[in-house]
Amino acid sequence: MTDTYIHVEYPGASQGAPALFLFHGTGGDEHQFTELAAELLPEARRIGVRGDVSEGGALRYFRRLAEGRYDMADLARATSKMSGFVAGLTATDPAPSEVIGLGYSNGANILASVLFDSPQHFDRAVLMHPLIPFTPALQPGLKGKRVLITAGRHDPIAPAAATEALAQWLKGQGTDVTLAWHEGGHELRREEMLAIRDFLG
Repeated sequence: MTDTYIHVEYPGASQGAPALFLFHGTGGDEHQFTELAAELLPEARRIGVRGDVSEGGALRYFRRLAEGRYDMADLARATSKMSGFVAGLTATDPAPSEVIGLGYSNGANILASVLFDSPQHFDRAVLMHPLIPFTPALQPGLKGKRVLITAGRHDPIAPAAATEALAQWLKGQGTDVTLAWHEGGHELRREEMLAIRDFLG
């Protein structure tokens, strides 16, 4: 099923173009990164996905109990639903040459959770300011995948130690991980956009 999330889709420059899935942060929507993605990877088919959970009116992909405390049952629900959504939209003829995910904050967290559960759905992933406050199960399917993590060294929401732990865990699965820091907090900065451009280029 491909109708399980409200989303926007922009066609790629050619048949079989890369598919770039875009996952917003808390309070964003399916349009948050579509223009940025057009600059970063102009030939890609862009798919912006709207979260289906509201937290005081702010859209998210899964519920949380408090800052940094996730509703793990709802995360499992959302992960399964998102895996099916991505699989449905990439089962095309011709198939995309590559499937890439880009997510920020809560969007990075759902993207990471799909990678932990169903790594076959993505070839590359950009995780901007993720927070994974648990140790995932071992995932041999991540071996050889390319992942970029961007983060702020003084991020109060996604602490640097948690970011480092995620990078180390991914490396332990055989993932090709790049970690790009800036000296700020949870905001997106120009230097990480440059790192993303280089990673996608």
